[in-house]
Amino acid sequence: MTKKDIFLHLRFPFSLFLMPIYWLAISQQVESDFVKNFWIFLILHLLIYPASNAFNSYFDKDEGSIGGLKNPPKVDIKLWYAANVFDGLGVIFAIIMVGTWFGILVILYIAVSRMYSHPKSRLKKYPFLSWAIVGLFQGALVFMMVYTFGQNLTIKDFFEATNVSNAPLWLGSLFSALILWAVYPITQVYQHAEDARNGDRTMSMLLGIRGTFIFCILFFSLSIISSYFFLEVKHFQRFLIFCIPIAIFMNWWFLKVWKDESMANFKYTMILNLMASVLLNICFLTMIF
Repeated sequence: MTKKDIFLHLRFPFSLFLMPIYWLAISQQVESDFVKNFWIFLILHLLIYPASNAFNSYFDKDEGSIGGLKNPPKVDIKLWYAANVFDGLGVIFAIIMVGTWFGILVILYIAVSRMYSHPKSRLKKYPFLSWAIVGLFQGALVFMMVYTFGQNLTIKDFFEATNVSNAPLWLGSLFSALILWAVYPITQVYQHAEDARNGDRTMSMLLGIRGTFIFCILFFSLSIISSYFFLEVKHFQRFLIFCIPIAIFMNWWFLKVWKDESMANFKYTMILNLMASVLLNICFLTMIF
């Protein structure tokens, strides 16, 4: 593999899709520590998430389109080394620049991420378990980590805290998980053949193409309901406004897929992912300022 191939498999742009959870957590902080939040951002989005992408790509060896990469280059052992280097740096910076407990949770995140892809555990092949893990770790856990360690609190503080609307902070973790649970199966909807070749049975394969859309619309609706109980009224209203284009596109695409399942392809999946991530990033960023 060339350095360019490794760079492509790290899929840095894919971090944009996970970034809304970070900004949501920041928007709920009371006394933000800018330096800690800065390091948390770098550690997650430039080291841990890309390492997870590379590790997953190394063991999947996909020949077709994958999330954020339409034509993935062939992989070799260099990609595995790159994933280890990025994870190693992520853990070191997490402990030194943020704190020991943050570093421990980063290690936990890495361990589960690797179990998701590694052939000996391959959690990815279990539809409900892999779906649950994505929401709990990339959503709920990340929200808790950013909110807590970005303002020098403890994990105990997180579970005892409430926001300005007097909603418990753990409800923010649930909200974050629901967003990921809504989006995740859609990211698999065009990969059924590739996943089957790898011996995986994903949530989208279990649901079927049409069922995937119905399932995701249901959980998208649940995320909106949870946001009503968690966010301030003005922020809830803003969230609704930013969700309207996402809902319109998702339903328009669903109608196309209902008539022709071949429309459940990489192109429309990436459009939805990009639209949702950009709009939610802007939405949660405006909540901060």
